Amino acid sequence: MALHTDIPSRNDLESLLAVREPCCVSIYMPTTPVTSDAEAERIAFKNAAAEAVAALAAGGAARDEVGAVDEQLGHLVDDGVFWAHQAVSLAVFATPSRLRTYRLPNRLSATVAVGDRFVVKPLLRTTTFPQAAFVLALAQGSVRLLEISPDIPPNPVAVPDLPSDIDSAVGKTSISDRSPRGAIQGAEGQKVRMRQYARQIDQALRPVLSGGDLPLILAAAQPLDSIYRSVNSYPGLVEGAIEGNPEETSDQDLASAARRVLDAIYATQVEETLRRLDDLASRGRSATEIGDVARAATFGAVDTALVDIEADVPGEIDETTGAITAGSAPQGGQVVDEIARRVLLSGGRVLAVRGEDLGGRGVALAILRYPV
Repeated sequence: MALHTDIPSRNDLESLLAVREPCCVSIYMPTTPVTSDAEAERIAFKNAAAEAVAALAAGGAARDEVGAVDEQLGHLVDDGVFWAHQAVSLAVFATPSRLRTYRLPNRLSATVAVGDRFVVKPLLRTTTFPQAAFVLALAQGSVRLLEISPDIPPNPVAVPDLPSDIDSAVGKTSISDRSPRGAIQGAEGQKVRMRQYARQIDQALRPVLSGGDLPLILAAAQPLDSIYRSVNSYPGLVEGAIEGNPEETSDQDLASAARRVLDAIYATQVEETLRRLDDLASRGRSATEIGDVARAATFGAVDTALVDIEADVPGEIDETTGAITAGSAPQGGQVVDEIARRVLLSGGRVLAVRGEDLGGRGVALAILRYPV
C-alpha cells in the first residue's frame, strides 16, 4: 500500500498564488492509497467537479471558459491510472487553460471553491508540517525503510540493493573477524565495518529519497546511530531519533514513536518563531493584530508569518494600502489566505499552524523585516 505523494515546492506555491483569473477552481478531497477505493474516489471527485462547474456557471462566468474548465476536470476523472495511485488527500487546481494536482500526506477536509484565485491555505499546512516521514530502522542484523503518514498504517518501502545485514554488507562471517591484513580488529574493526555498512545503506537510499523533502527519522542504537549520521547524504535526516534496537520494535510502534519525534520538531519550530517574534517587538519588528499583519504583508515587510489554518475571516485586503474591508468574500477565509499569498510572493515564509498553537494571540502574527 504505497503512499504516492507530490508535495508542492515553494515555487509551486508561488505559481499557484500568482494566478488571478475569473475562473479558478480549487478542490480538496480525502483519498487513500488503497487501490480498491479508487473508483469511489473517482466518483466523489466527479461530483465535486460538477459542483464547481455549476458554481462557475451560476456566478456568471463565460460559457466557453466554464466549458474549458469542465473539460479539464473531466480528463482527470477519466484517468484511471491517476486514481490508482493516491495518498491521504488530493488537491486539484483548475483554470480554463491548465490543471494541477497534488497528492498529500495530510488529511484535509473536502472543499470545493471557485473565484478569481485559488484557495491555497490548506496546502500551507502540508508544506509547514507534512506529518509524514520516512523511518530508517537500522540494526546490525537488519535494516528496513518505512513511510509513515497520519492516517494509514506504516508502509514498508522496497529499496533495491539495500543490504540485509552488516555481515552480508561487509562480506564477513562476523564483524569482529580480523581483517585480511590484520590492520584492524576488535572494537575498532567493528566500527570500521559498521561505517561500510552504513555507507552502503546510504548509497541504496539515494535514488529512493532523491528529490523528496520528507523528514528521515533514524531508529537505531549506538554506535550505529552516530556512525550512520556521519555518512548520511540525505539533507532531510532529523536530529531527533527513535532510541533502542528497532529489531525489537514493530512497524506500528516505530510509526507511533516517529510521530512523537515529528510533534516535537513542530512544537520547537513554532516556539522558536514565537520567541523571536516577542524578542523583536521592542524594535517594532513584530505585528500581532491582523490589520497590521495585512498592511505589512502588502508592503512586502513580512519575514515570517504564522497564520491560523482553521481561521475563517471573510473580507478583502486593499491592493495598495493593505487595509481590510470586512464582509463576505468570494472564498471563505479570504483575508488569511490573502495575507499568506502576499507574504509568500514577497519572499517571506508562512507557517500554517493550529489556533491553539498561537496561544490566543490572534489568527495572524508576523515577524517583520523592518518596522512599518
